[in-house]
Formats: sequence, C-alpha cells, structure tokens
Amino acid sequence: MNKNKSLTALLLLFAWPVAAAQLTEGQADTHAAARAVEKTAAADKAPAALPDKSYLIPALEVISFDLLLSGFNRRFSGIDDYNVSSRSIRANLRGPWVVDNDPFMINQAAHPYQGSLYHAAGRATGLNYWEASALTFAGSAWWEITGEQTKPSINDQVASGIAGSFLGEPLFRMAKLVQDRSNLPYTARRWLAAVISPSVGLNQIMFGSRFDSSFSDHDPEYYGRLHLGVTRATTNDFDTTPDFRKNAAQADCSLDYGMPGKPGYTYNRPFDYFSFHGLISTANGVENLNTRGLLIGTDYAAGDNYRGIWGLYANYDYLSPQIFSLSTTSLSVGTTGQWWLSQNIALQGTGLAGFGYAAASTARVSTELPEYHYGTAPRVGLSLRLIADKRASIDVSAMMVSLGSVARRNAGRDDISRVDTAFTWRVSGPHAVGINYVWSHRSSDYPGNITRTQSLGRVGIFYTLLGQDGFGAVDWRANSL
Repeated sequence: MNKNKSLTALLLLFAWPVAAAQLTEGQADTHAAARAVEKTAAADKAPAALPDKSYLIPALEVISFDLLLSGFNRRFSGIDDYNVSSRSIRANLRGPWVVDNDPFMINQAAHPYQGSLYHAAGRATGLNYWEASALTFAGSAWWEITGEQTKPSINDQVASGIAGSFLGEPLFRMAKLVQDRSNLPYTARRWLAAVISPSVGLNQIMFGSRFDSSFSDHDPEYYGRLHLGVTRATTNDFDTTPDFRKNAAQADCSLDYGMPGKPGYTYNRPFDYFSFHGLISTANGVENLNTRGLLIGTDYAAGDNYRGIWGLYANYDYLSPQIFSLSTTSLSVGTTGQWWLSQNIALQGTGLAGFGYAAASTARVSTELPEYHYGTAPRVGLSLRLIADKRASIDVSAMMVSLGSVARRNAGRDDISRVDTAFTWRVSGPHAVGINYVWSHRSSDYPGNITRTQSLGRVGIFYTLLGQDGFGAVDWRANSL
C-alpha cells in the first residue's frame, strides 16, 4: 500500500525492447558457437555436482526483499503504515482481510511487478512454474501480514500473489531469451536480462551458472516489435480533466513467444506460449501492460495450412488511458493459431473468453462516481494479424470486460472496451513505418441512477523496429513436404 517509492522499478520493464531487434533466429545462429564456448568455459570453472534447484534460496530472497522494502518505506515514505511491530503482525494474522483503495497504479501495476520479482526469484533458482507461483502467493501473503501494519488486503493478494506470476513468467522467459539468444556481447546480455527481470540478474551475479541447466526454452518461435511515435486524440466524448493531453508521444512494444507451427515444439509447460504487450505514453505514463499465457493446453492441426494451440490461458491486464483505469486477473479458455490463406499471406489470431477479478477507477471529474470499483468480471478478447509476405501487416485487437460488484460499498457496474488497430509497412530490413487507431470506451451504471459514458479515440504515426525482416509468420510447410 502507498508504495510510490518503488514505482520507478516498474519503468524498467520497458527497457527490454532495446534487445528486440537483436532477437532473430539468424543472428542467434550466428552466435551459437560463441555461446557454446562461453558455456563450456563456465562449466570448466563451476564446482562439480552443484545442485540446480533450491527452495531455501528464493524463500530467503523474498523475505529479505520484503524486509528491505518495508524498511525503506518506513524511512522515506513519511507515513506510519510501515511501522510494523509484533502487535501489528498478530493483528494482521487475526484479520479480517479488506479491500483497500490505494492509488490505482500502486495497487494494480506496482503490486503485480513486486509479485513478478518473487516469481522470478523462484524460477531463477530452479523452481518450476507451479512451485514459483506457490512461492509468489506465499510471499505476497507474507508482505500483507508483516510488511505493513495496515490490514491485509484481498485485492493486493490477487495482484501480487496471482497476477505477479502471470507477469513474472513472461519477464523471466524474456530475460532468458536475451541471455541465450541475443547477439549482444556476453556482459551486455547479462545486464539487459537483469533490467528485464532483476531477480534473474541478481541470482546470476550471486550464483553464476549454478542454475543454468534448470531451464531450457526448447527453441521457441518468437516475434517482437517496437513502435515509437506520436498520437493525437480525435474523439474525446467525456468531460476532460485539466491535465488532459490531446497530443502525446509513446513507446509501444510487444513480444509473441512460442507461436504455433514450429515442428517439434511442444506446449507441456505453462507459458510455453505467451504474448506480452506494454505501452508508455507522455500523456499518462504506463498506459497498457498485459500478458496472456497458455497455462494448460496442447497443439493441434487442421489440414496442411493451419496450426494452432488451445487450452486454459492466464491473463493479466493493466489499462489506463486518460479517462479511466482498468486491471484484470483472469483465466480464459481459448485458442491461438495461424492459417496460410495463400502462398504468401498468413492470418494469425487468438480468441479468449474467461472470468476473473478486476478493478476500475474513473478520472476524478465528478464526485458522484466512486474512485474505485472492484468486482468479478467476464473478459473476452480477440487479436488478429494479417501478414502480406514480408512487406506489410494489419493488426486488430479488441478486449471487453464487464465489471460487477464485490465490495458492497461500491455496488455498480462498468462495461469497458478497447480496440487497437494498426497498419505497418516494412521499408527495409527490420525498419518499418505504421499508423494506428486506438479506441477506449467505458459505460458506468451505479445505484442512484448515476450513469456515465466515456470514449477516447487516438490516431498515431510510428517508426517500427521489427524483431526480424518480416512479421512473424511461421512457415512449417516446407518441413511437412
């Protein structure tokens, strides 16, 4: 709660696209020999028979981190929430657990990031996904009880303890992707991996190659891209706040990992497929941060031209355009696939429908609506990418969340939608240009006949750095002949 002192760590998430242009299969193959030499040298220096898995080390790291964070906040926050004592710990153990209303970004973005550090600490020391998730849930509860003297929070436990794993696993795998498959120099790879997932970097420094053999990515197909550009509001159907910014600059990055269609690649582990998307804007800071990953599922084929995966997905969404904020932690059933429509045209897509726990807030332009609204929330999402050879792509993604009430004091309903469209044209190599249009909409209905409709549309123009000389189409056809 009120952990604004730790918010700067969240912005480190968006440094990873610096490596996006480096993460291509051709470049990785070019440097495979160098990486083999590095690993052989490290193996020669490493003590024999060291264990590659530890439960004690990540547990101690989580406890130490919480003690340091609580102490830092006690010293510098200027509030007494962190004056923890044996009395406050006993009181928190007795409960009750409550729903708090700390600043939205703290609760719904910084808390998941804090949980991602717990999760990656477990993964970096050899734990599998489920073991690291259990550690994350326990670490979040430990913080709620011992990190603050305020009452433990249900919404914080969901954000840190569950969404933390949904965010932490993609960050862990992205860090390992940079370490193992980037063409950057060895030292630069290690530092960049630490920026993406600090827990990975810390354990690399402390233990060297001790846990390197505990995780293999199984050589996934992946595709990343970075947008840098400017946007302008073209539709603003709401009462603007005094600090509303019509024009803004933004950086928008995404990575698709483990895309279906590669012969021999399997989906036996959680997050062997995932998608990560992050957007920062001068208008509103962190505007969009979301992940989806296949928790339990398998691959399938439909004819010679279609490959896909289906199963249970984990979703974490943080959305904050200038008119409202939304966060969801949910499970969905769905599918991801690619269809070759012709020799050079491919259609990729993901469709999901699920249910979870969500939070929404509104810009304070009226005292009639509450700042916070928590509730159970059906969530549906659809993402499509039409790829025309290696020349151009059209991307369309849409999400809708219908938020009901859990907290009695905040009874009401919010229907929130987001549609993001983009056209990208490759100019040369990994360099491209593009335009996009993003539409955000919220319809609110509260007791007492209090209603509100808010819409915001933005059009943008971008320079795009592609992760390869194309748009990520997976071609298995030659392998199946």
